[in-house]
Amino acid sequence: MKKVALITGVTGQDGAYLSQLLAEKDYTLYGLLPRSTRYAFANLDYLGVTNQVDYLEGDLADEASLLRAVQRCRPDEVYNLAAQSFVGTSWDQPVVTSEINALGVLKLLEAVRLFAPRAHFYQASTSEMFGNSHINGEQTEQTPFEPRSPYAISKLFAYWIVNNYRESYGMFCANGILFNHESPIRGAEFVTRKITMAVARIVRGQQERLGLGNLDSKRDWGFAGDYVRAMHLMLQQSRPDNYIVSTGETHSIRDFLDVAFRRAGIEDWGPYVYIDPAYKRPAELFTLQGRSAKAQDVLGWRPEVPFEELVHRMVDADVARLESSKKT
Repeated sequence: MKKVALITGVTGQDGAYLSQLLAEKDYTLYGLLPRSTRYAFANLDYLGVTNQVDYLEGDLADEASLLRAVQRCRPDEVYNLAAQSFVGTSWDQPVVTSEINALGVLKLLEAVRLFAPRAHFYQASTSEMFGNSHINGEQTEQTPFEPRSPYAISKLFAYWIVNNYRESYGMFCANGILFNHESPIRGAEFVTRKITMAVARIVRGQQERLGLGNLDSKRDWGFAGDYVRAMHLMLQQSRPDNYIVSTGETHSIRDFLDVAFRRAGIEDWGPYVYIDPAYKRPAELFTLQGRSAKAQDVLGWRPEVPFEELVHRMVDADVARLESSKKT
């Protein structure tokens, strides 16, 4: 019998890659789709899976819609990927961020507890919860949390409420503490995609300069397609647990700029990049580097796409998009 999966945030980067993975595994797929994003299928279209998902109207801010969605599809697996996921926005919209990222998860857990209590539940947690804890070393599942943004704080509530439902009700609830993961369909508001889009435009003469914030910030960047495999593996285990998903390598924004501009044939990006104070965070997070030994040992998961290849894929895709738009 086919497994049934419900994916929130199905139109986002991770939702699209997860839909592709589960479709290949012959799942029956349901995607939760807020009314405001009913036609935002670009990511799913890019991966060719739009028509392999049945869409249910619902929103993490609307408990009644979550109850209806879970009751209708009775999922075997629930992947909660929906969130207000842009860290910078969380300072401007802390209440909305908290309502979606924190209370929304609680509402979804209640819907699952009531109508699909045997379902395996995945929560998309984030390395941002660590803040600058262990700034000069790797973060592990035992590293203390020191969140430095409303986004990270809202995600930390979700992390603990997932643990609480696992312990209180015996539900299969797992947290995936994912470090930064990118792809050619990363949102344009994220710094990695902002860079690759700008590189594509600069080499075509459509943009002169790129404004960025702290170029020395370091992140552990992986490929989203690799990371959704880890999500799926977490829900195939006999016991639920929390896992870090990361590459174990860190690279600065400067490193990302080096690789991206060189891919486009530009050796010196200095003349094209300037520091824009508007992108300075109220509380800076300097370095994130995860140790995914537990995921590798227990799940048998390994990242497959190295950093330079990831950046190359993103630059190539944005260059191709511009070429395609020129032809049309």
